Amino acid sequence: MRIDTLSQVAQIYGLNKANKTGNVAKTTGARDEVHISQAGRDYQVAKQAVAAASDIREDKVATLKTSIESGNYSVDAGDFASKLLEKYQAAQ
Repeated sequence: MRIDTLSQVAQIYGLNKANKTGNVAKTTGARDEVHISQAGRDYQVAKQAVAAASDIREDKVATLKTSIESGNYSVDAGDFASKLLEKYQAAQ
């Protein structure tokens, strides 16, 4: 292939691209619209309620705290061991 032919081909493609961009139709000013379904609105309200809720259950924490401070809190060794084994097996 000759080099001068390559430049002529590049010029032809360059001119065609310029002509194509000049023929763009103008928009009529129409706007995009978004319609959210009732299920979507319900989901959004539920998501906001969960985000606003505390991750800590204050009533449970207060009860446990008073039990520990008074010395009345006891842990069943069997329950503790089974939970410990569950965590260990899940990690592997």
